[in-house]
Order: sequence, then C-alpha cells, then structure tokens
Amino acid sequence: MQQPSRPRPFLDHGRWVIPRRELWLLWGSIVVVVLLALAVLFWLVEPAPPRTIIMSAGPQDSSFLPAAEAYRKILARNGITLKILPSDGSLQNLNRLLDPKQHVDIALVQGGVAQGVDTSRLMSLGSMFYAPVIVLYRGEGMSRLSQFEGKRIAVGQIGSGTRVLALDLLKANGITPGRTTTLVAMDGEDAARQLADGGVDVAILNGDSTARNTMVRLFKTPGISMLDFGQAAAYTRRFRYLNEIDLPAGVLDLGQNIPPETVHLVSPMVELVARTSLHPAVSDLLIEAAQEVHGKSGLLQHAGEFPNPVAHEYRISEDAARYYKSGKGFFYRALPFWLASLADRMLVLLLPLAVLIIPTLRALPALYRWRVRSRIYRWYGALIAIERGAMANAVGAERDELLRQLDQIENAVNRLKMPLAHADAFYVLREHVNFVRTRLQHGTAQHDPNV
Repeated sequence: MQQPSRPRPFLDHGRWVIPRRELWLLWGSIVVVVLLALAVLFWLVEPAPPRTIIMSAGPQDSSFLPAAEAYRKILARNGITLKILPSDGSLQNLNRLLDPKQHVDIALVQGGVAQGVDTSRLMSLGSMFYAPVIVLYRGEGMSRLSQFEGKRIAVGQIGSGTRVLALDLLKANGITPGRTTTLVAMDGEDAARQLADGGVDVAILNGDSTARNTMVRLFKTPGISMLDFGQAAAYTRRFRYLNEIDLPAGVLDLGQNIPPETVHLVSPMVELVARTSLHPAVSDLLIEAAQEVHGKSGLLQHAGEFPNPVAHEYRISEDAARYYKSGKGFFYRALPFWLASLADRMLVLLLPLAVLIIPTLRALPALYRWRVRSRIYRWYGALIAIERGAMANAVGAERDELLRQLDQIENAVNRLKMPLAHADAFYVLREHVNFVRTRLQHGTAQHDPNV
C-alpha cells in the first residue's frame, strides 16, 4: 500500500522560510499599493517650480520697470528666468492678470484700480512701496482739488493707475469729464514738461512715474507750486486704499531746502499681485527679491518698512503670510533653490507614504497567516459534504464514491506546503479526515450483513 506523502514544511537548514511564490505575492501587493499611493500623491502635490515666469511691468519712465529689472537679476541667481512685458501702467497690468489668454504670472499694481473688479482669482504678495499723488500747478495758494475747476489738468495716460486715481479724486471734488475742465491724457515727464511750458495748468502725477530730479526741477521753476493735501485724513477715510504720508521739508534737496516745508500727501500702495496658480517656492523667491529691492530707506519710507503683508484690494496669499511670519523653510535656508525644492516635494511625498506603508507592513503577517490557513479551511467544505453522506448511511457505490473523494482530499492535503508555524492546523485537518473516514466505514459496517 502506497504511503501518503508527508507534508513538506518550509525549512532551510532548520529555519522557517517563505516560498518564493508567497514572497512575490506579498511584496507584489505592497508594490501595487505604493505605486497607487505615489500616483495619487503626485497628482495632489504641487509640481516642480517653473523655470520661467512672466511679469507685466510699466511704462519706460515709471519706477515699475526698474523694479522688474532688479527682480529679474535676483531671480536669475536661483535659475528662474523673468520675462518682462512693458505696459501702460497698473490698469493694464491688472487686466493682463485677469485675462486667461494673457500668460502673465505677476505684476505691480497700484491701489485704487481694482474697484468693482472681481479679483478672487488674484492674490497679493504684499505691499512694495508708496506711489504718492503729487499735484503740481501753476500759481500758488491752492489748498483743494476743487479749486482747479475749469483748468487744463494732466490726469495720466489711458491704462495707467495714475489716471484711474486722478479721475476718482477729481470726481470726489466735483470735477468730471465733459464739463468746463479739460482733462489731458498725459503723465510723467511729458506732463511735467507741458506744465513747465504752460501747456497745462495742473499735472496730477504719481510717485511711481515722477522722478526725484523732475520734482526738484519743477520746484525750482518760477510760478509752479505743489498742492498740500490739508484734507489728507479725509481722503484716507473716503478711499480705503489711500494712506496719509508726509514729504518732509528738505527731503528732495537738503542744501536748497526743497520742499521748503512739510507737504501732506495721500498715497496708494503698490502691491505685487499674482495669479493664484503661482508656485509657493517662486512666491518665496519674489518676496525675498522684493525685500532686497524695496527694503531700503527712501524719500517716503524707513528701512525695512517694505515689503509688508498689508493688502488693500487683494487677499494676501497664504504662502506670503507664512513667509512674512517665519521666513523661508528649512530646506530653502540650507540648500540651493532647486535642490531644496526637490527635497521639499520629496518630504511631502514620503510622509503620507510612510503613514500608508507602516500599517501595510504590520498587516503582512496577518495577511500571510490568512493565506496559509485558507489552504486548509477550503477543504472543510468538501469534508462536511462527505460527512453528511456518512450520516445518511451511504452504502455500495455511493459509499465507494465518498471514500474515493475522501482519498482525493487526503492526497491533496498531504501535498500542501505548510510552514511549521501552522503545522497544528495541518494536523488537525488530517485528524478530521481520518475521523470522517472512520465514521464512513463504521456507518457502512453497521449496515453490511456480512459484517
């Protein structure tokens, strides 16, 4: 009689080992889970910073363009190319940011130009500098804008923030287009020249587009005065984007004491505005560049006053708020920009991955135990069916068929590869097979007349 084959435990020089097929199955499951997790994380995690960004700057004679050029040099140190688009001023800059067909990422925008405009798709990286309203006029003794009714007033080029602001202030003083006052589309050096030559009576200029030398020259021109905004506090109450600032006596020229006395001015702030899609790492670089460009003391500001997280018409971005509060992240302080960006993204990937993998690894032993025991338990269904046949007192051919099925089960069980750690379940199954065999034979013997 052929002896049943013995179970072959997983032993290698006395050590329990998992067969290769089991290893492939278990580690294959882990790899699939990890790959799926990585795919989801790569989809959710911020992509790498762009190599190139586009900035809408300003007119040739404005302070926006030199600031953009300074940004470009600083960003280049970190491998970021800044493309600069000249513009007519803040209004055109804002329109470019809002237009999805225009591939503009950032722009300097003067306060006051976004009234009535949906700016929810934009965010501010902070206020960069003051752009004071400077009103120069022919004559003297004027103290209010309303006194320029009927004059020829240069209010700024179409598309400029100067024009938007000038029209708002004149309207608040009862001066509107189409009446006795002539409003001329002109600003900067052109407006200053026309004022000196008598082409216009009043020039509403902006600190953004009026150089210090231009103001000194106009102060020295006989018959030209600067309007002192004695109602500055009222203007800042009426227009939330305006600030009250002073032009101290002698700040333009100490030797000649220009201006001869402190002049009260009103001024919007210029904000660095970006689309909400701007990469956080690039946002940090831009604020860092702004600190280098705008952080020094000037005619109207103290050192370190700008940039700052004060925003008037645009919500301050979360990344900018974080930067102003705590500065650059650890990796960006310790590593070059692109290496820091890679490390930062890898950290974002690895932390959730670790949270996923550790429980998976802990679940592996239970999964393996389930797989091993499932090989044993799956035979119990067939064994129960045979036992029910024995209980029904099967005889003759029916009994022989049940015994044949039981032999098949026993042979299959004996061929199972079973780790020693699970040998107890294996032998329990074999005992149950013998139990059913005994019951089948015993039940048959009771009904056999020859026994």
